[in-house]
Amino acid sequence: MTPRLDAISIITSDLAASLAFYRRLGLDIPEGAEAAPHVEVTLPGGQRLLWDTEEVIASFDPDWKRPAGGGERVALAFVCDSPAEVDALYAELVGAGYTGHLKPWDAVWGQRYAVVLDPDGCGVSLFASASPAEK
Repeated sequence: MTPRLDAISIITSDLAASLAFYRRLGLDIPEGAEAAPHVEVTLPGGQRLLWDTEEVIASFDPDWKRPAGGGERVALAFVCDSPAEVDALYAELVGAGYTGHLKPWDAVWGQRYAVVLDPDGCGVSLFASASPAEK
């Protein structure tokens, strides 16, 4: 089992403005997506680009604060084969000295989810479908 880069996430304070910008760059973002707190598009090659509002992030990470000076708003997300792999990979990374930010938990959106920080302090999400049939 090898984790695979699956998604890049943008945390935005103005979803409509962010979507408009990326539409200008040629991304096929559905009309009306501005009304949702979370938006996903699949990029050529299969990776996904995700947008979440600051409010969505704060809803599951109460310690999250808006970065000063345009700091971290982009994060990487790696899909794992199972919830157990999320737990094991999180433990392996933290055991190797990396900082755990959010311990693995069963998220309300149907995934086992965790966040570790890379050496520069950027959040890296680890996730797997809570249902083994889905990926």
